[in-house]
Amino acid sequence: MKPLTDGPTMDAVSARILYIDDDPGLGRLVQRSLTARGHTVELVADGESGLMRLTQGGIDLVALDHHMPGQSGLDLLPKIRVLPNPPPVIYVTGSEDSRVAVAALKAGAVDYVWKDVQGQFRELLGEAVDTALRQEELRRAKERAEAAVREARDRAEMLLREVNHRVANSLALVAALTHMQTAAVSDPAAKAALLEMQARISAIAGIHRRLYTSDDVEAVELDAYLASLVEELQVSMRASGRDHAIRLSAEPVRLATDKAVSLGVVVTELVTNAYKYAYPPEIRGEIRVAIGRADAGGLMLIVEDDGVGWSGEGKPRGTGLGSRIVRAMATNLHSALIYGTGTGGTRAMLSFQV
Repeated sequence: MKPLTDGPTMDAVSARILYIDDDPGLGRLVQRSLTARGHTVELVADGESGLMRLTQGGIDLVALDHHMPGQSGLDLLPKIRVLPNPPPVIYVTGSEDSRVAVAALKAGAVDYVWKDVQGQFRELLGEAVDTALRQEELRRAKERAEAAVREARDRAEMLLREVNHRVANSLALVAALTHMQTAAVSDPAAKAALLEMQARISAIAGIHRRLYTSDDVEAVELDAYLASLVEELQVSMRASGRDHAIRLSAEPVRLATDKAVSLGVVVTELVTNAYKYAYPPEIRGEIRVAIGRADAGGLMLIVEDDGVGWSGEGKPRGTGLGSRIVRAMATNLHSALIYGTGTGGTRAMLSFQV
């Protein structure tokens, strides 16, 4: 069988072991006992020699004696553990003080064996060595599996970013074509419909732009996304001859992608409606968009103006398509749009769970 250092698999019956003990006679007995189990054993008599050998590599496990000249095994153990990719250490002690064994385990030893005058400890050491080698191989197998999972996840995220990049580019192209179509038609109603469609496309494209530039492809920074969306809406509406200021107040919240898409479409529809219907043609006004945390860990979206006001009751102004879209998006968020009551202006509210 191959040792741990030569390959990724091993059944814990063939390894290169370093035995550090200042008793050469005992070392030879341990060497003979472990060799009979199929291991290769190297002997060193002090800690510094052991460290020097470990830096050369190729050691699968260390058996470390407690009492040695110059420094004890407890002094040496931390120096072994800080080596790059250190092998497991079994602590060997003739002391009957259990505090020594406890200290060794706390310092990083995987097991300990007490020396006994009858020499049975060599058999116990062999069992401990085989157990430690099996555990080490399981640990390394787990690390390899985790590394493979991380690699697969990173690749999937990279591919998803690329998909979002291409989707964003494609949606931007569709929005540009819609803009060109808007310039090509003369009917005011058709122009308005195409402008609204362009705004909806841009709202969804903005999500994908955020995703392919973010480290997290499952969520977006809501405040940054809404700031970009509001800016695009302002430019688009101003180009259509409407010039109302949009004030945004958004808390820094991360929101799942599917919910962010629905929310972006809702904001687009409500702001567009406010541009179209809130103020008379000769009046310039303000439209306020605010989103922040609500009770029970949810979020509350508020879009309001100081215009002529609408309570949400009665027949929708225009074709009613925007209202149907808002209802559909609110359903996706497991919520419903509510219009505030009071004097002056329109106040639309949407609360939902993050």
